[in-house]
Amino acid sequence: MEPRPAHDSLLLGANGIFVAELYLRYLDDPGSVDPSWAAYFASLGDEAAGLLRELKGASWAPPDAKVIGANGANGAAAVAAVAAVAGGEAEHIRAACRDSIRALMMIRAYRVRGHLMADLDPLGIEGRGSHPELDPGSYGFSDSDYDRPIFTSGVLGFETATLRQILDKLKHTYCRTIGVEFMHIQDPDQKSWIQSRVEKSEGRPEFTSAEKRALLSSLTAAETFEQFLDRKFTGTKRFGLDGAEATIPALEWILIQAAELGVEDIILGMPHRGRLNVLANFMGKPFTAIFAEFQGGAAIPDGVHGSGDVKYHLGTSSDREIGGKTVHLSLTANPSHLEAVDPVVLGKARAKQTQRAGRNGATDARDKVVAILLHGDAAFAGQGLVAETLDLSELKGYRTGGTIHFIVNNQIGFTTSPSYSRSSPYCSDLAKGIQAPIFHVNGDDPEAVAYVAMLAMEFRQKFKKDVVVDMFCYRRFGHNESDEPAFTQPLMYRTIANHPTTREIYARKLADERVVSAEEAEAMVSEFQSGLEESLAAAKSFRPNKADWLEGAWTGFEIARGEARRGETAVAKKTLREVGEKLCMIPGSFHPHPKSVRLMEAKREAIEKGAGIDWATGEALAFGTLLMEGTPVRLSGQDSGRGTFSHRHAVLVDQETEDRFIPLNNLAEGQALFEVIDSPLAEASVLGFEYGYSLAEPHSLVIWEAQFGDFANGAQVIVDQFVSSGESKWLRMSGLVMLLPHGYEGQGPEHSSARIERYLQLCAQDNIQVANCTTPASYFHVLRRQVRRPFRKPLIVFTPKSLLRHKIAVSDFDMMGTGSSFHRVLFDDTLLCPDDQVRRVVLCSGKVYYDLFEERQKRDQKNVFFMRLEQLYPFPFRALAAELSRFPKADVVWCQEEPMNMGAWTFIAPRLAEVLAQVKTASQTPAYAGRAEAASPATGIHTRHVEEQRKLVDAALTL
Repeated sequence: MEPRPAHDSLLLGANGIFVAELYLRYLDDPGSVDPSWAAYFASLGDEAAGLLRELKGASWAPPDAKVIGANGANGAAAVAAVAAVAGGEAEHIRAACRDSIRALMMIRAYRVRGHLMADLDPLGIEGRGSHPELDPGSYGFSDSDYDRPIFTSGVLGFETATLRQILDKLKHTYCRTIGVEFMHIQDPDQKSWIQSRVEKSEGRPEFTSAEKRALLSSLTAAETFEQFLDRKFTGTKRFGLDGAEATIPALEWILIQAAELGVEDIILGMPHRGRLNVLANFMGKPFTAIFAEFQGGAAIPDGVHGSGDVKYHLGTSSDREIGGKTVHLSLTANPSHLEAVDPVVLGKARAKQTQRAGRNGATDARDKVVAILLHGDAAFAGQGLVAETLDLSELKGYRTGGTIHFIVNNQIGFTTSPSYSRSSPYCSDLAKGIQAPIFHVNGDDPEAVAYVAMLAMEFRQKFKKDVVVDMFCYRRFGHNESDEPAFTQPLMYRTIANHPTTREIYARKLADERVVSAEEAEAMVSEFQSGLEESLAAAKSFRPNKADWLEGAWTGFEIARGEARRGETAVAKKTLREVGEKLCMIPGSFHPHPKSVRLMEAKREAIEKGAGIDWATGEALAFGTLLMEGTPVRLSGQDSGRGTFSHRHAVLVDQETEDRFIPLNNLAEGQALFEVIDSPLAEASVLGFEYGYSLAEPHSLVIWEAQFGDFANGAQVIVDQFVSSGESKWLRMSGLVMLLPHGYEGQGPEHSSARIERYLQLCAQDNIQVANCTTPASYFHVLRRQVRRPFRKPLIVFTPKSLLRHKIAVSDFDMMGTGSSFHRVLFDDTLLCPDDQVRRVVLCSGKVYYDLFEERQKRDQKNVFFMRLEQLYPFPFRALAAELSRFPKADVVWCQEEPMNMGAWTFIAPRLAEVLAQVKTASQTPAYAGRAEAASPATGIHTRHVEEQRKLVDAALTL
């Protein structure tokens, strides 16, 4: 007998079933198998368990699916079956067993590698050659073996089949216009489900004539719309879907399957390519509105504030009725920064799922709300945010029950070919990291596209996992309609010029099948064109009469007006004490860390006194009172449970069991939910997720915390393109809070500055709020203010580090209790001299106040007065003017820790000069006290830091 194959090849895949049953026979009676098999089984050791798992298969698989026999280990019936194929003689039986094993190994190879020979490229440029693992010769078969029957016991649906029949079915299933990658998945149920589905249908769906007509109609709408725009607005950028028109029927069939499976809400995100087509033909945005925008009209009514955005960045929402069921669709607006919208969509989906679960206690919220992300091939492979977003898919604080990723695979990125833009065979390979199944499909086969789209939706609903559809297509007109793609890809675009459209190809196919005649197909085009002409004529007088915002969850909210806008943020002292006491309670059965006990005791003492409330306690009181009032709080960031600086301890960990206890979720029956999530080591995706969450849930306090403030640099796209400008561009309010630890303590360039200057540079048109609080009470009020006003604005808070434990950076209940509020300008609590004797007013913000305060005490200076700007933007012009007018003989100095070209100085100087021009003081020009200009945010040498700090404080106080 021939030597047994190596363990790793023999035990893998379907052949493992055969060998496993043989192994069971061996366990029952070692003499019942061939001596060479007995020797092999004796050498297995730990691999035996793997064989048994292969034999068992998926949890839902029929229990009697056996290769050797239906009677367990004895297997007499199987031997008879093999003997019948082999002719009954022992040598022939062994040969038949070898044939079975070789065939099963080859079948597995097609399941793993078949996609490499699939016909995926509509242009035929990427040649799909053979692969040695798909060659029957690699398994010992020759040409003479093709018509000999081989026992397979139900694999591929054959009890017995010839090699020719097996190959024919394998190629039909795995090597036509669909290529499936799923064997990398470790979960046997998921893997078996996909295998069963694609092999049962041989990778081809059975569409009815009506469904085929619907497919053609959808393709006709997609193609005709693009061609109409090309004729009527020649040369205008639209980032058309030309060459990828099958995207529209793909979305339609996802929607059809979603409605059938009970989905009620779909949130989409996509790049600019194809957006107008999706808006029109999938979302249902009126063609008239789109044409009016092409003619220079606005997407929002006159009188509604905002800058607006280009038409291929805009989003919308609509309701679609499918088979008597209504599905709400929401397309999220996004910038040109490809993939930046991905985590935003997931955050919105999570918020809607949480709302649904909280509203009616639904346990199927993940089933009802689904996220769909459309990608370009180059962006999916190249943008790091894709990997970050994929990583969120299975994490407790961020999971949404699976996202459907649809890649519009143009096979090019602007002017860059795939060989220059990625190191992996497919643009989708990144998704293997989360074991997502990947369906590659030829975009010129709309039936195959629709089939895998439905399969993807079904897989998502069944397993609550991400799934990828990679549709190979092309760009007919380059990156945009004014581009010349032949400069860099002449061969590709020579091919495209002679390539028929997907609609033309499919129309010919349906004509050959006698489903739709050529004349009927052309009539579809003419009819759709006539409708577009009517919409174009109406566009001249079209005016939007409704702004798409402040609806749904946002009903009742208003546009922000006025300067003060304090909000009702005070809480009765009795309530503060009750909440504070609950924060200090630990269950008797819980085993906290000894240091946690000491922290709780100190907190309890401060609560009892109503004094000495530190930063972490002020924050916890803000959270706790909101929770008691029914407002959920969501805090997400790296190490947020404990706090980067070991100050928060919102989550206590049992030192014996590692069970978690969260005091803020144990305040009272019926309280709102507090979520605190230790995020992955990523900024852009997590901040984007929380921003998206805030878009869909205005009634929660949603917070993202940076580990250190300058780590937000990694999320700068989210800050610039969404947080600071989303309301102006897209009429989308957000109440997101960003906590950015900031303060100069000699910890070096990367642990000092949260880059205050960058956020202040973004401030305009009342778009965001920037705060640098100096007291726990200020922080308490500014957090509560976020959800106690009838509008929402993002809030940037520069949080402290050393002040977390500073003895005088504390507050009393009086500062939080009835009658208190947030003050944008804070002044000295004690008047050291009459106002007219004050010779200098030092304005500052944040931690430097305490350095100034302590040095003034040392010097016993009486005629220097401090004012703190707790809020830098919106700038408190009137409040500051009112305070400065008290000191007619004083000069005014701005003091900051940051270098002169950083921090708030360049933002403050012109505004402070404007204030001084209105009041009578000794100086009409503010002076500067701080570090000199620098390239690095801070020194990494502690002695130098101390000297710099001493000098800036001295400059501020020396008259």
